Amino acid sequence: MSIYFYNLHPIYKVDVLGTVVYKREREDFFCYGVDDGTGVINCLCWKTDLMKEECHPTTSGGKHSDGARGGFNPVAELEKLRRAQQSRCHLEIGELLRVRGPVKTSRQQREIMASTFYKVNDPVMAVQIAWMMEVPQLYRLCYDKPFQLQPKETGDAAIGPLNKATNILRDFLKQKSVTSFRPYDVQELLQPLISCQPQTASADQEPVAGPSACQQLRQLLKEALQILQDNGTVYRKVKSQDEVYHVTAHDKDLLIAVKDIIREDSKREKYAEKGCHIMHILSAVRQRYSLNVSKAALELVLKSLECNSDIVSTSENYYTMF
Repeated sequence: MSIYFYNLHPIYKVDVLGTVVYKREREDFFCYGVDDGTGVINCLCWKTDLMKEECHPTTSGGKHSDGARGGFNPVAELEKLRRAQQSRCHLEIGELLRVRGPVKTSRQQREIMASTFYKVNDPVMAVQIAWMMEVPQLYRLCYDKPFQLQPKETGDAAIGPLNKATNILRDFLKQKSVTSFRPYDVQELLQPLISCQPQTASADQEPVAGPSACQQLRQLLKEALQILQDNGTVYRKVKSQDEVYHVTAHDKDLLIAVKDIIREDSKREKYAEKGCHIMHILSAVRQRYSLNVSKAALELVLKSLECNSDIVSTSENYYTMF
C-alpha cells in the first residue's frame, strides 16, 4: 500500500461517494470506476464468500423441505441474505457508490482497495447534498491547514494554554449542566491562563508592543470555542451578532427534533427495513431545525439517544425507532 500527501498530511485511506461510470465483474471481485466530481478513480471491491456462492434451488429445495414446513428454512434465509448483499454491492452504471479503503498504485494509476463498499439509494440527492456541505468544511478545518508534527513534551508542558482552556470550558459546561451561554459568560474562567506580566526587553532592544491581556483572553476563548464546535460539544443554532452557543448534550429541543425525524422517517417504506442513514438525518435536521448542526454534534446526539434506548442502531451509521 502507498502513502500520499496533501499539504503534508499523510493520506493512507480514503472515503469516497460518487457515481459509477464504468464496471467490470470477475469471479472474485467487482471493479468500479467512481466519479466523485473531482475525477474518476478505480475501486477494487472483493466479493465475500456468500456473494460468490451460486444458488441451487433444485438441490436445496427437497433436502430442506422438512424445515420449510416447520416455518424456518435455513437455506432459504441464507439465500435471502445472499440476494440482499448482492443487491447492495452489485451496482450498475449511474448508481451511487460509497467506498472506503486504502489507496495503492497499480499500473501507474491510483486505485482504492475497498474495505467497505455499498450502494447508496439517494433519489432526492439528500445524502449527496449533505456530503457536499460536509467535505468543504473538513478541508477548511483540517486538510487545507499545513500539517505540523508537534514535538513530544512531558508533564504540564505537554498541555498548552489552548488545550487547558478547552478542558476548562468542557468541564464547566458538563458540571453545571449549562444549556446555552454567550462568550462573556465564560470568559472569566480562562483568566488564570493569561499572564499579565509584561515582557522585558534587553538593553540593546527596543520594546515591542504585543497584544494586551484582554486581547489574548478573547483570542484564547475564540479558539477554544471553535474546537468545541468542531468536536460537536457546542453549536450555534442561529449565527447572528448575538453569539449564543448551545450545549449539544443538554439541548432537549435538538434531541426531540432528532427523535421525531427518526420516528417519522422510519415508518416510510424506504427506511422501514434498514433505518435512516446518519447523512439523511443530518440533512433533515438542517432543514427542519438548524442549518448549523454539524455531523459531530449529531453523532453526540445519536450516541446519547442510543444509550438511553430511545433509538436503535441497525448497522453502521443507520438508526431506527421501534
